[in-house]
Amino acid sequence: MHRVVSWLFICAAVASCRYLDPQEGRKNVLARVNQSYLYFEDIQDLLGPNISSQDSALLIQNQINKWATQQLLIDQAKINLDLQVQSSLEDLIQQYRTDLYTESYKSKIVAAQLDSVIDDNEMQAYYSLNNENFKLNEALVRCRYVHLDQSFSAIDEVQEALKRFDSADRELLEDFRLQFKSANLNDSIWVRYERLTNQIPPLKEKDIKALKNIKINQFQDSLGLYLLKIEGVLKRNDIAPLSYVAPTIRQIILNRRKQELTLKLEKDITKDAIGNKTFEIYEQE
Repeated sequence: MHRVVSWLFICAAVASCRYLDPQEGRKNVLARVNQSYLYFEDIQDLLGPNISSQDSALLIQNQINKWATQQLLIDQAKINLDLQVQSSLEDLIQQYRTDLYTESYKSKIVAAQLDSVIDDNEMQAYYSLNNENFKLNEALVRCRYVHLDQSFSAIDEVQEALKRFDSADRELLEDFRLQFKSANLNDSIWVRYERLTNQIPPLKEKDIKALKNIKINQFQDSLGLYLLKIEGVLKRNDIAPLSYVAPTIRQIILNRRKQELTLKLEKDITKDAIGNKTFEIYEQE
């Protein structure tokens, strides 16, 4: 009931203030702080079509209070801050406004002109020239593994298929997949060794260098049996493979293209302005 009364009060206040607006063409004054006014139009976008009268009243009141507090603080700041500080703040505000406009415009133009297609040759060329910049800060592995329940009945068969891994073996392992607790059969992808140890906890106590030379690594804990075949190991400070850093290289190339387009835009807009005489530099006496 209290919220309904509040809503009616606010509506009445809006109606009574309709012709008090000091700015021509604007109506529905909600509040005033010194010479600043808050209008219903300033907050009406916050009121969705499905919001109830009670919720609308509460939302409007909260916005009025928030606006009033901010405006009072601004007015007090203008009174109590010295002119040098105020001047510095105005410079920052103006610079921020300029940056917002210019960066938004440049982003729009660059996005429209940017060629985001990067072929394999360009990726390879960049990688070849800069591969020293892609040293690993952690170990990577290529592997395949399965996590089995200890009661699994075809352990030997799965182990042999995981080791040999020809087309028939891959088909067999796929047939068994629903019976695995977890599995990774894609050994062409490099993964962080730390991530693998999270999947196979007993690995945390093993030497990664020794794992590569074993046909099938077998581990067991309270969660079950793990069968692991390591196909490749890269140590910390080794050069990362292209496939692993491809997303990073792609983003680097895209950023470079964006920078080039941005520089071209800045040069062209200045050149055109000089050509059509909307930008002139006057000689200083």
